Amino acid sequence: MRPLLLLTALLIFCLSNANALVVKAEIKGVIDTVTADYIENVYKEAKELDAEAIIIEMDTPGGLDQSMRKIIKTILNSDIPFIAYVHPEGARAASAGSFILVASHLACMSPGTNVGAAHPVAVGGEGKVSEKIVNDAMKYMQSLAERRGRNISLAVSFVVNSTSITASEALKYGIIDCIAKDYSELLKKLNNRTVEVKEGNVTLDIADDVIEPIEMSAREKFLHLISDPNIAYILLMLGIYGIIFELANPGAIFPGIFGAICLILAFWSFHMISVNAAGVAFIILAIILLVAELFTPTHGLLTAGGIISLILGSLMLINVEKAKFVTMSWEIVAAAAVVTVGFFVLAMGLAVKAHRRKPATGIEGMVGLEGVAKEDIDPEGMVMIRGELWRAVAKDKPIKKGRKIRVVEVRDLTLVVEEVEGGKYN
Repeated sequence: MRPLLLLTALLIFCLSNANALVVKAEIKGVIDTVTADYIENVYKEAKELDAEAIIIEMDTPGGLDQSMRKIIKTILNSDIPFIAYVHPEGARAASAGSFILVASHLACMSPGTNVGAAHPVAVGGEGKVSEKIVNDAMKYMQSLAERRGRNISLAVSFVVNSTSITASEALKYGIIDCIAKDYSELLKKLNNRTVEVKEGNVTLDIADDVIEPIEMSAREKFLHLISDPNIAYILLMLGIYGIIFELANPGAIFPGIFGAICLILAFWSFHMISVNAAGVAFIILAIILLVAELFTPTHGLLTAGGIISLILGSLMLINVEKAKFVTMSWEIVAAAAVVTVGFFVLAMGLAVKAHRRKPATGIEGMVGLEGVAKEDIDPEGMVMIRGELWRAVAKDKPIKKGRKIRVVEVRDLTLVVEEVEGGKYN
């Protein structure tokens, strides 16, 4: 009887605690449309699981403005508390990530992490963006800080002055709610906190909850990877090179297939990132000019135009109005330009070298070959070259039978030969 009672008690305990869980999502790397959809799906799944809270573990340099706003809309309209947690040590919530942290119902950081640096950026991370963009981002950050009762002036400074602060400074100045070195400490420190969600106030009872991680699907991970503007740009360059190799070597097949796949993936990624039409037009022009160089050699003129178009297109590619917190690496753009220049310089060098090289096959390829006079050549006679008999004429003076000769010219099917000084076959 006693074991039965214990089993019944254990079953009741398990059933009573079956829904006592916290869902965990992760934002790693660039925040893009895939990330936004992922967080929305996590929220829907958390509702089905009747989760008490959703933790977003963050380590991000920022990302797309539109995607960031979609995530924040999910948070602001949620009836489940969202907890932003910058973790592990060494992680950051920069740029768009700092907006998400400020917007969350509760915000925490691990020791050794930082938050801030949310000033909108141009391509490459340098240069000024319009005042309109900065003011829009500033007011958005201000409204979020007011909504969550966080330090408004410091939050706004993230945008206006690109201020970045440590975890201890964020706690001291009222940007976050706690510092926790791990999840166990996080749940204990946030236990019994009361937050306002869409349906009203909720008091967290999560100290002993199970954390249920929900990861991106394989499809989402792949799309998230190629949505990085730098990865998309690399795919674009690989696609260009693949198409050029295929056109330069018709029938190779693999370079063409590989290039086409890379181009399709690149343009899909750029569509997700929001690109500038002029930038795309310049890149397409660059492809046309570079391919034209292969078929209409202009001693580098078309190549120069293609490279200039490629660089201009790369710099104009990102639509800063729609992708305020996305940067493209100058190093990658420069490397692409250098590789392209190197490729076409090498290609043109090989073409010139091939043009200057004397023919190695056919009747013209006989020039320079040596053989032996099979009879006196005065002025005509027969010579043996590579085991073949040819009719030949002496260039300057008669040549005796058995002397070593060299072909200096070909006239129709008759060789013009001269005697090799000191050369005699026995």
